[in-house]
Amino acid sequence: MNSVETRIATHPFIRPLSKEARKVLMQGAREEAFEPNQVIIRAGQPANSMYLIDSGKVAIEAPGGGTGSILQIIDGGSAFGWSWLYAPFTWRLQVRAIDHTRVIRLDGGHILAACEADHELGYEIIKRVSQVLIERLHAAVSQKPAA
Repeated sequence: MNSVETRIATHPFIRPLSKEARKVLMQGAREEAFEPNQVIIRAGQPANSMYLIDSGKVAIEAPGGGTGSILQIIDGGSAFGWSWLYAPFTWRLQVRAIDHTRVIRLDGGHILAACEADHELGYEIIKRVSQVLIERLHAAVSQKPAA
């Protein structure tokens, strides 16, 4: 396995999957790097990728930006970008790098097609995505208003 494949296979979001499932998810994967304050995902744009954070931190922001728009900050070992899974397949939130951030970008369209073809894989992906969404919702609800 090359370096990207190893990092995908050992990423906390992917690691519990079978070797065969990990191999499917690796197809079309590529590394990307973002500088601090660089937008990774813009709300309203077509959604076609899932991201695994290799290093750094990102802010998940409400559309429109501005003061107080950060919903959550996540870092290495986390994953983001689920809108490729749900119609109308557009990003609903914005994601911005806080630090120098390295991600592995997975092909959402490929994953969606693989999940349609293999319902066991689809179930495993939905379980993981649902868990992340629950954690994000809980984090958003738990935030205290700014003083």
